[in-house]
Amino acid sequence: MSKMYTERRQKLQEQLDKGLVLFLGNEESPMNYADNTYHFRQDSTFLYFSGIDRPGLALLADLENGEWTLFGNDLTADDIVWTGQLPSIKEYANQAGIKKTAPLADLKAILEVATKQGRQVNFLPPYRDEHMRKLCQLGIKGVGASVPLITAVSELRICKSSYEIAEIEKAVETSLQMHLTAMSMARPGMTEAQIMAKVTEIALAGGGLAFPVIATINGHVLHNHHYENVLKSGQLFLLDAGAETDTHYAGDLSSTFPVDSTFTQRQKDIYDIMLGSFLLAVDALKPGINFVDIHLQAAKKIAEGLKDLGLMKGDVEDAVAQGAHALFFPCGLGHLMGLDVHDMENLGEVYFGYEGRPKSTQFGLKSLRLGRKLKEGFVLTVEPGIYFMPELIDMWKAEGRHKDFINYDAVEAYRNFSGLRIEEDFVITATGSRRLGSPKPRTVEEVTAIRKG
Repeated sequence: MSKMYTERRQKLQEQLDKGLVLFLGNEESPMNYADNTYHFRQDSTFLYFSGIDRPGLALLADLENGEWTLFGNDLTADDIVWTGQLPSIKEYANQAGIKKTAPLADLKAILEVATKQGRQVNFLPPYRDEHMRKLCQLGIKGVGASVPLITAVSELRICKSSYEIAEIEKAVETSLQMHLTAMSMARPGMTEAQIMAKVTEIALAGGGLAFPVIATINGHVLHNHHYENVLKSGQLFLLDAGAETDTHYAGDLSSTFPVDSTFTQRQKDIYDIMLGSFLLAVDALKPGINFVDIHLQAAKKIAEGLKDLGLMKGDVEDAVAQGAHALFFPCGLGHLMGLDVHDMENLGEVYFGYEGRPKSTQFGLKSLRLGRKLKEGFVLTVEPGIYFMPELIDMWKAEGRHKDFINYDAVEAYRNFSGLRIEEDFVITATGSRRLGSPKPRTVEEVTAIRKG
């Protein structure tokens, strides 16, 4: 494995000219007091270049002499009492192919000397308060994150190697078991928490959760982490859940199914529209096509279906161009995936997702996280959905927004429908795409077969 990390660091050096590159590892994060911590998760870029999964580290590269140094402190006797014996900093460095190590206390002096010499210290955007404090403590003030470094890291991480694809597929397989279990067990009278607990158990046995589970009868709330509701007959249940491997590569799947054993006709109508949009988008995945165009094709398919049901009206092309469909589809079609379930989101979507171009400001379209041409090796989700959000319906109706395209009287009958989506994970190949993992129930018939099983 040390060869893989060494090659990654060498590729980064080839894209940057001079100065220093500083990667800060994550620290333990207290829940309510210092010794009672949340589950530790290492920074993904730190993992990408080192594979070292422990808190309290920093990695510094001198681009002009090619020297990489791992900074950290070995355990004291007091530490070992609580943690047991762990590898030394030198042993961690050897595993990553890093030749030089130093105590954390040495880092500030090295950076101070470099700054006095006029050398630039490049770092990525901090997303934790601890990183911001560390940068100040290290004397790095008044400067922003390095755009060349963001761009270089983005382009290195965005195309996945065969090793990474295999790890992601492993996470997807575990994620699939989470979804099949939920589809099989959900019944009227159960709580959302019971289903959330079971799928979490499966994830933890396989490595861990890639993100907090969404397990809800309120599928119109896109990221709903409330689990206290009781499932009732006539409702839909939405599960958005994924596992990660012990190397922290993520899977991400979504399923929607009836609390009863079968869909109602109204649920089936909306589900089939959503599924048609999904299949159209999947068929369009291939190198060279801009993901924005696929998103818009999927949105038009949804608008066409809703028009057939009488919920939308007018010219579909114009409706989508003006964003009227976003009442029902207010989010993006999908996102990149890898060491982060929303891969590299902390680096800034305009850099990795849009290659430096500004994102749209239109409601709905501005939430699309990927807006560039697809390349072989991209791993991404496809997850169209149809949502009926009462608050949004009321707001738009009161404003008269898109009244030429939305039949608000007809929409009123669906205000308590909730929402649904389907999501699977794909890798872009030389000629198209490949679904990652074993098949997941997609159609009404396939979902119903699981529900009746």
